[in-house]
Amino acid sequence: MSDSSNQDPLRDMREKALQGGGPERVETQHAKGKLTARERLDLLLDKGSFRETDMFVTHRTHDFDLDQRKYLSDSVVTGWGTVEGRLVYVFSQDFTVFGGSLGEVHAEKICKVMDMALKNGAPIIGLNDSGGARIQEGVVSLGAYADIFLRNTLASGVIPQISAVMGPCAGGAVYSPALTDLIFMVRNSSYMFVTGPDVVRAVTHEEVSFEDLGGADVHASTSGICHYVADNESDCLFMIRLLLSYLPQNNLEDPPFIPTTDDRLRTEDALDSIIPDDPSKPYEMRDVIRLIVDNEEFFEIHESFAPNIVVGFARLGGHSIGIVANQPAILAGVLDINSSDKAARFVRFCDAFNVPLVTFVDVPGFLPGTSQEHGGIIRHGAKLLYAYCEATVPKITIITRKAYGGAYDVMSSKHIRGDLNLAWPTAELAVMGPEGAVNIIFRKELAEAKDPEKRRAELVSEYREKFAHPYIAASRGYLDDVIEPRLTRPTLINALEMLSNKRDSNPGKKHGNLPL
Repeated sequence: MSDSSNQDPLRDMREKALQGGGPERVETQHAKGKLTARERLDLLLDKGSFRETDMFVTHRTHDFDLDQRKYLSDSVVTGWGTVEGRLVYVFSQDFTVFGGSLGEVHAEKICKVMDMALKNGAPIIGLNDSGGARIQEGVVSLGAYADIFLRNTLASGVIPQISAVMGPCAGGAVYSPALTDLIFMVRNSSYMFVTGPDVVRAVTHEEVSFEDLGGADVHASTSGICHYVADNESDCLFMIRLLLSYLPQNNLEDPPFIPTTDDRLRTEDALDSIIPDDPSKPYEMRDVIRLIVDNEEFFEIHESFAPNIVVGFARLGGHSIGIVANQPAILAGVLDINSSDKAARFVRFCDAFNVPLVTFVDVPGFLPGTSQEHGGIIRHGAKLLYAYCEATVPKITIITRKAYGGAYDVMSSKHIRGDLNLAWPTAELAVMGPEGAVNIIFRKELAEAKDPEKRRAELVSEYREKFAHPYIAASRGYLDDVIEPRLTRPTLINALEMLSNKRDSNPGKKHGNLPL
C-alpha cells in the first residue's frame, strides 16, 4: 500500500508553483486591474481543460545572486487546453515573477509548446505581459528571443498564431507578436514599443507618454499593428475565443461549419434602396454586410486603422468567410497605402487558412497626391493585387457601385482568378468616373463650346447612360451575373457551396517575391 505522505512533496511543489511570485506581487498585479497568468488562462480556455507543462522548471542563472531567487514555473505558464472543445496551445507570461522577463528557460518553455502546436496542427495563443529580456542573463536572453522568432516564422501559414498583449511588451519582445497573425490589446494597460519613452526622450528629446507612444489605441488606429482593442482583459480573452470559431485548426483543415437558424433563402428588400441615387453620396458598407450575413454578426478587425476599407469574419449559411469591403462612407472608399496593406494582409491570412473571401466593391480608384506617390502607393497597391492574384481559396466579388480604373482590377476581379463576379444594377465599371472621362475625351470640344458647363453636363449624362452600368462588362463575361440586391444572401450561400470543392494551385516555387 502506497504511503500518501510520498505525495506531499508533489502537492507542496504544485501549490508553490501556483503562487507565482507570491501573494504580495499577485496583489500588486490585481491592483493594476490585471489578472495573473493562470487567471487569464482560466478565462481563455474551457473550464477544467488546461494541462500545464514544465510546472517545475526553474532558471539556471547564478550571477547577480539569482540562484537565491528561484520560482517554480519561472516567469511563464505553458500548456494546452480547449476552446469550445477544440485543442489550442498556450503560454501566459507571469509578471509576478521577475516582471515576466524572458530568460533561457522561459523561452525553452514557450518553444516547447510552439513545437507541439506545429506538430499537432493546433493554434498557439500567447498572452504577453513582460518587462522584456532578463538583463541578468545577457546575450543568452537575446538568443532565447530569436529561438521564438524562428518558430513564429516557421509556423506562419501552418497554424493560426494569436497574440494578446496584456501588459508591457517592449524591445525585442515586440517582434514575436508582430510575426503572429493577429494581435489583441487591452486599453490603458498594454503597451508595445521598440524603445520606451525614456529612450525616446534621451535620443530625440521628445516628451511622450507610454499610452501615446505605444498604447492600444495608437496601435489600433495609427500604426495598424493591433487588430482588436478590448476595454478589459476578460473582454479580450472572450473575443479571442470568438475569433477561433471562424478559423480552422491548421492549414490542412477547413474552418468549422456552424449551422444557423438564419434563413438561407432570406431576401432583404432594404438592399434594393441602400445605394443613393446620387453617385457622389456615401452609404455605410457595414449595413450592407450585416443585412447579408448570418444573424447580422460581423467580427470586424482593424476597425480603426485605414477605415476606408473594412475587413473581418462572418458566416453565410453556417460557412465561415472573410470579408473585404470598400467603405464609401470614408474617403469615398478610395484605396491608399494603409488600406492596401490592411486588406492585403487579411487576404493572405484567409488564403493561408482556407477561409473563402467575399469582396464588396465600391471603389473610385487610388488616392491621388504627392504624399501617396512618394510614400509608395504603387508598391503598396501592388501588395493587395499580389494577395488576390495569389489566393486560391474561393473568391466571390460583388460590385455594389463604383469600380473604376486599376482599383477595379485589384479588387478581386475576374481577371485575377475571381471565381464568381457579381454586380448590382447600380454598378459602374469604367476606367474613370463620367466627369473625369468627359473632361479628357471631349477636352477640345468643351474648350470650343459656347456654354462649356451646359455641354459638359450633357456629355456626362450621355456617358453615364452609355457606360456607367454593369452590362458591358457582363456582355464580355467579366461579370458572371447582375443580380437584384435583395437576392445577395441566397446567391452568395449557393455560390459558397458550389465552390466548396474548389481546387486551384500556383506554379511550384520556393516562394514568390511579394512587393514589400
